[in-house]
Amino acid sequence: MTTRQRGVAIVLAMGVVALAAIAAAALMVSQSTWSRQIELTSEHVQAVAVLEAGADWARALLDDDRHASEVDHLGEPWALRLPPMPVENGELLGHIEDQQGAFNLNNLVSDGKVNVARLAQFQRLLATLGLPAGLAYTLADWIDEDSQPQPEGGAEDADYLAADPPYLAANRPLIDVAELALVRGFDDNVRARLLPYVTALPGATAVNVNTAPPEVLAALAEGLDLGEARALVAQRDRAYYRDRDDFLKRLPRGVVVSAEEISVSSNYFLASLQVSIGGAQASGKVLLARLRTGWPVIVWRKYR
Repeated sequence: MTTRQRGVAIVLAMGVVALAAIAAAALMVSQSTWSRQIELTSEHVQAVAVLEAGADWARALLDDDRHASEVDHLGEPWALRLPPMPVENGELLGHIEDQQGAFNLNNLVSDGKVNVARLAQFQRLLATLGLPAGLAYTLADWIDEDSQPQPEGGAEDADYLAADPPYLAANRPLIDVAELALVRGFDDNVRARLLPYVTALPGATAVNVNTAPPEVLAALAEGLDLGEARALVAQRDRAYYRDRDDFLKRLPRGVVVSAEEISVSSNYFLASLQVSIGGAQASGKVLLARLRTGWPVIVWRKYR
């Protein structure tokens, strides 16, 4: 073999060795990445399991509260934010919110038809928040059973079929307030302004005056302004309302609220949970319905 041939052979051999080294390194990186993915997947599974445990914690707390008192207010244990709770290789955070302290958007429709009184309440809430009153008609059309648009600002199938992509009005109660993103006029800014004060609960519900913010209280009755509603909240912060009559007698002169539309207790609560385990994180929301007997049931849950 000539010197030139030997040189070419050496270069080829070095190239083969280099390629083998690169392949081995790539394989090691691939195995390392695969192992890390498996580890993160395992940790995420654990995190979701802890979310389930957190939901059970909320259910147990609400069940205990039901046996302790017939009144729900913000001074009770369920209303306190859970401090970081250590779990194996991580922590759990959580808190519970009374959903009957918010305005139930499904109250806009009763037996498939628009409830005029509740529609007026929602319009007052929109006005307090600086939002167009016509949104109440649009949402009522989204929920009611018919296909006839409301006279002011309504929207039915024809309006949504003109969208890209086209779709139909739901013509049923909302399951979750996230559905507002589909309703005409409820853009990101409107939803951000509205979401702290509204909810979507099964059937008609009364407002818990012990947990409702002033904006929701002001929507309950025509003539109850935001300043007066704030005064009512300040009174309950000193001593919660023990029954409906206790609240009604503290209303300003001339302001009337239907006793059927208010309550001092609640059946629906939202548990918000967040878990960190190792490098994995998971969060979730669980809507709970507290029944007269048995543990609170899960209406829906969202984990991610």
